[in-house]
Amino acid sequence: MDFTPSEEQSAAQGLAARIFGDLSTHERLAAAGTGTDAELWKELCAAGLPGAVEDIGLLGLVLLLEEQGRTTAQVPLAATCAYGLLAVAEHGTAEQRERLLPGLRDGTAVATGAFPARGGVHASGGALYGDMPWVPWLRDATQVLVADADRVLWIVGAGAPGVAVVPVETTAPWSAGRLVLDGVRGERLGDGPGPYAAVLALARTAFAGLQAGVCAGSLARAVHHTVTREQFGRPLSTNQGVLLRAADAHMDTESIRVTAYEAAWRRDRQLDYGAQALTAAWWASEAGKRVVHTGQHLHGGTGADLDHPVHRHFLWGRQLDAYLGCGSEVLEELGRLLARSESEGAA
Repeated sequence: MDFTPSEEQSAAQGLAARIFGDLSTHERLAAAGTGTDAELWKELCAAGLPGAVEDIGLLGLVLLLEEQGRTTAQVPLAATCAYGLLAVAEHGTAEQRERLLPGLRDGTAVATGAFPARGGVHASGGALYGDMPWVPWLRDATQVLVADADRVLWIVGAGAPGVAVVPVETTAPWSAGRLVLDGVRGERLGDGPGPYAAVLALARTAFAGLQAGVCAGSLARAVHHTVTREQFGRPLSTNQGVLLRAADAHMDTESIRVTAYEAAWRRDRQLDYGAQALTAAWWASEAGKRVVHTGQHLHGGTGADLDHPVHRHFLWGRQLDAYLGCGSEVLEELGRLLARSESEGAA
């Protein structure tokens, strides 16, 4: 397998890096508080980056999300692409694609997903009842991809009758909200539970790519701090303990990145990637948690400053650690998948 980006993927990644680097600054993030940076989102959409994901695939999306994670840019790129653009493009009917995709491409529509399915939402007679305690970027969303207790997917308008959005603050500033459904009429996306498993694997891969960027940004800040900060007449980076912690964090970050790349590469080539998506999610949870703790620790007392940029990486890393399944939960699911595959192979 070859993870070398195509010319189109490299161009999109470079453009994303420039936009995020120029606009997702410490000052703008501080001004945004816990909400979305609406102007940055408009800039990304004007540049055509969300719409380009249909052409550059999941690997291309992972590359874009890495750049977002480096700066912890507060925009709903991962959710809109995973739960909107790619989900509808792959599982929607021709009519759904024609109606929904244009708005998702140009940013006039924002999607998110009530994932994973934990039994909180039930369908009865085509109407949905129940709630999800928190959904990322729900306060910005125009449509929500809801997974019911039977793992059937429904597209629900965020402003539809029977939908209530209650603002919720989470660890990371993701404009989250509690989704309450009381008899709302949704439209089916795909048939049966198959699309749910496909979208969940896609989302896990995408958010693992976001975690790779968060960790890379945290580590870059830690390296800069330890190289420029002196103690006892020499840079902190010359301390062997610092070097070892940074080296471990680098290896963890690369592990998240390469497993996300592999899962995305396999999906784009229409190969089975369920185990690879779970592997990427496990690394994103377990290793991501270690890296952002290291990044904060290597800043010493500065890392305890809630207003310091490295603290944002810590908050994002901890949120991504638990989102879509924490490490132990994902590992159990991976074990069941491997055991089932081995059993079916033996049969």
